[in-house]
Amino acid sequence: MFENLQERLEKSFKILKGEGKISEINVAETVKDIRRALLDADVSYKVAKEFCDRVKDKAIGTGVLTAVKPQQMMVKIVHDELAGFMGSEHSEINIKGNPAVVLVAGLNGSGKTTFCAKLALRLKKKGVKVMLAACDTFRPAAIEQLKTLGEQVEVPVFSIDGEKDPIKVAKAAISQGGQQGYSVIIVDTAGRLTVDKELMDEIRAMHAAVKPTESLFVVDAMTGQDAVASALAFNEAINYDGVVLTKLDGDTRGGAALSIKAVTGKPIKFIGTGEKMDALDIFYPERAADRILGMGDVVSLVEKAQQAIDEKEARETRKKLARNQFTLNDFYNQIQKVRGMGDIKDLAGMLPGMGKQLADVDIDNDKAFKTTEAIYHSMTPYERENPEAINGSRRKRIADGSGTTVADVNKLLKQFESSRKMMKMALDGSLRQRLKNFRG
Repeated sequence: MFENLQERLEKSFKILKGEGKISEINVAETVKDIRRALLDADVSYKVAKEFCDRVKDKAIGTGVLTAVKPQQMMVKIVHDELAGFMGSEHSEINIKGNPAVVLVAGLNGSGKTTFCAKLALRLKKKGVKVMLAACDTFRPAAIEQLKTLGEQVEVPVFSIDGEKDPIKVAKAAISQGGQQGYSVIIVDTAGRLTVDKELMDEIRAMHAAVKPTESLFVVDAMTGQDAVASALAFNEAINYDGVVLTKLDGDTRGGAALSIKAVTGKPIKFIGTGEKMDALDIFYPERAADRILGMGDVVSLVEKAQQAIDEKEARETRKKLARNQFTLNDFYNQIQKVRGMGDIKDLAGMLPGMGKQLADVDIDNDKAFKTTEAIYHSMTPYERENPEAINGSRRKRIADGSGTTVADVNKLLKQFESSRKMMKMALDGSLRQRLKNFRG
């Protein structure tokens, strides 16, 4: 995400490269190029102009710091303004109530129904008892879609066969959910292909009837300025609490993310980053600004790792490493954990500088692990537990059985050994001390 904008902004900052100090002339030239970059990213003209005016005022008003180059100073100013335009701090979802009601609204095709299931899964993982309410009685098969998604995330879906009044369905779901001890009821509402009076009247009536604890507007990030227009229309109708940007993983421009908060005044609370049910992230404006400027997002990467790796399992791994009992079975399990964290290219993009390097690289998540899995499954249980026993003849047999080459087998074994050594170093304190010195 944000690839095009990141590349364009980097070119804008190069205008200041080699300059001895910030001046009105070189700032004006840089800001003009930044405005073009924002407009190309489908940011509205009004937002782009306001953003650039603020950057220009701050840059010219900044005293010359001898320790900081003009280019670095401009990056810092742009970073802070980007974070500010997107909301500065992340905004939590309100699920306090008995039960709490989360109303989800949006146009057809925005990913609204899928988001309901993703949110249900996210809350369920936190120990919240949640129910989905199928209140989209307008779109054919919408109820069946939600039921199918509900089965995937193992969350119950409330519906009433033959009932066409969505408000009756919503009220019945809230009543029954409360009686059965559900903490949160997520209400999926009807949409249309475009904003029209019928849709606005319906969502306004639904909002008034269920009095939601939290109302969220879901919008496809790839629709750019259309996303901002529909966000304004829905906000006028129900004064929602926050925005959900879906399909942000496919949006290389980022115009919607930059414009919506500035135009509506409402925070972006969640972003959809993939098709899988767990591909839903909390939106952090400052982290998004980091990624736009190629600084990576290490905090989010660590959080993903913490979610994927169980603490008890991590302790067992540490014990095995201490006893030198870390085997290929453990190595394979670790790889599967990494695979479960999400798209490899997206994960690598969270490391500073890697996003640009991988911009033109096409990585197939499944293919990236295919060779490793084939080799692993071609090994005997004894070989997985005793990798040092894998001699030349065994390597040839493993390669033949997995449809790979001996070189591929050697590469995997080398990766295993390197990983084991590196993880062992982390335990003996030497690496820990080096990291401490590095932080210092």
